[in-house]
Amino acid sequence: MSDNRRPGVPDGLDSLIMKIAVCVKQVPEATGQRKIDPSSKRLDRSGEGALNQYDVNAVEEALRIKEANGDQGEVVLISLGPESALDAMRKGLAMGADRAVLVSDAAAAGSDLVATSYALAQALARESADLILFGQQSNDSDGALLWAAVADRLKLPVISQAAELTIAGGKARAKRQTEFGYDVVEATLPAVVAVSDAINEPRYPSLKGIMGAKKKPQDILSLADIGAETGRAGEAGSRTEVLTLNAPPSRGSSQKIEDDGSAAEQILAFLVERKLV
Repeated sequence: MSDNRRPGVPDGLDSLIMKIAVCVKQVPEATGQRKIDPSSKRLDRSGEGALNQYDVNAVEEALRIKEANGDQGEVVLISLGPESALDAMRKGLAMGADRAVLVSDAAAAGSDLVATSYALAQALARESADLILFGQQSNDSDGALLWAAVADRLKLPVISQAAELTIAGGKARAKRQTEFGYDVVEATLPAVVAVSDAINEPRYPSLKGIMGAKKKPQDILSLADIGAETGRAGEAGSRTEVLTLNAPPSRGSSQKIEDDGSAAEQILAFLVERKLV
């Protein structure tokens, strides 16, 4: 952890100048049609992209922590993807993040969880952040595991499903909702925290923020730049493989019923005919 403290201020949240890294992902636009590329057997990402909505909550929480610290410190966005991912990352910059780092390399294409967590961990180790935030999951795959894999590689404590987050005294303290109430989990910084979408209401980027985002540092790094071995990223470093794709099975015969007042009788007759009742 960095130890830059403002003189005369007691130990706690507002005495520590923090670097917060937020891992974000470009996902297909929610309104677009999602499909699998039959040649690569991967999600077709050729259409419009957007910043993963769960990651927007993580960006917002990082900004709130920085603001509570007297606007001291830095919020840096980290991502792995094609160069077009910078377009999505600029939303986070427009919200108020200070800079963006995108790891983009042809050798990283097709990375699964194992390979992606390796590349992100390499990029994060380079940043030496005090706090690493993730959205709980991505809305294109809904895996909700990447943050745990990255924390394991960095040998850092991890808290998931954080609905509230407090940083004080060199520790992260989170409330996590369960079916029986709330768990309160505490971890010493540096730490990895995955936030839920219930943690905050993200701000809308202002026009000034949108214009200013274009001027903020936006670095595109190769695997070599972050000290990553090409054989441990992309398809070469992945532990999973899609062998084949098939269309979903047919639902069989169906019957459309127009409700003219006798729909219930028609449904019952349909079920009786098939000996389902």
